[in-house]
Amino acid sequence: MNKKERIRAAVTGEKPDCLPYSFWSHLPDVDLDPAALAEETYRFYKTYDIDFIKTMNNGMYAIEDYGCEIDFSEIKKGGVARLVRTPVQSAADWEELSVCPVTQGTLARELTSLKLLLEKVRQENVPVLFTVFSPITIADKLSGKQLFRHIAEGHGAAVHKALKVIAETTANLAREAIRLGADGIFLASQLSTYNAMHPSDYMEYGKPYDLTVFEGAEAGWFNTIHAHGDNIMLEVLRDYPVAAFNWHAWETLPALDEARVLTGKCLMGGLQRMDITNKKKNEVQHQIFKCLQMLGGRNHILTPGCVIRYPLDNEMLAFVKRTKDYVEGCMK
Repeated sequence: MNKKERIRAAVTGEKPDCLPYSFWSHLPDVDLDPAALAEETYRFYKTYDIDFIKTMNNGMYAIEDYGCEIDFSEIKKGGVARLVRTPVQSAADWEELSVCPVTQGTLARELTSLKLLLEKVRQENVPVLFTVFSPITIADKLSGKQLFRHIAEGHGAAVHKALKVIAETTANLAREAIRLGADGIFLASQLSTYNAMHPSDYMEYGKPYDLTVFEGAEAGWFNTIHAHGDNIMLEVLRDYPVAAFNWHAWETLPALDEARVLTGKCLMGGLQRMDITNKKKNEVQHQIFKCLQMLGGRNHILTPGCVIRYPLDNEMLAFVKRTKDYVEGCMK
């Protein structure tokens, strides 16, 4: 099987010729330049022979065109980007947001990088997922984490108006990414956890706008939901119209076999990302073994639950595929 056939088999429940795998990270000092980002993403794919490519956009790109200023300097040190300036200073400011065109600004930059990447892999039969963020995640970042305070203070109508704008922008972005040739979107939902909000609030402020984005991406065959963090709201997310379900497996429930039964979807996960960063080879080997033991290599794509944090180690990243192949061979 080629890589695209392997991933298609995984998402449809067939048994692929081998367990498909992938991983991803951020590319600080590179991801603000579309050509450099495409080139480095392609190099990453070729170096580690991953079975699908998730675009490695910076985690704040979705808020820049609304007028935000971001400091990215800490990412290369293992930290996160920092919001320096935002147009949302008060609840009234939600009313001022307007739909961002995907033909200019940061969104155009990200689509340009995607287009360059797709040109590089045109003959390689490897699926490409374009990374987008859930509208409520974007709103939370955009407001400097003031979103929930504004809702609690009674400004829910203004927040809904803004979420509609953000969802329309993101749906347009997803639609254009798939038109360019992406096989689907990777929608990162960073607030769909019981630790962040009540499920009834996510049903009101989160899920409807997530579904708007997936409507924009309906032509994609490999759309994926990423449930970020601990204590995820499986009850809310399990019926999303996606091909694959990604979460921090082994780091938080549900367990792999539990998730397959309860979602009925292809699972994307099984590697603890910090074990890769911290070079814990025996732990990674054991995780691969348990994944194959529990799922039998069906309806499963072996990945971390999220980005691999810096510092990256080339030998440790290469160890993942080498060990996957060896363990899988031993279990046949």
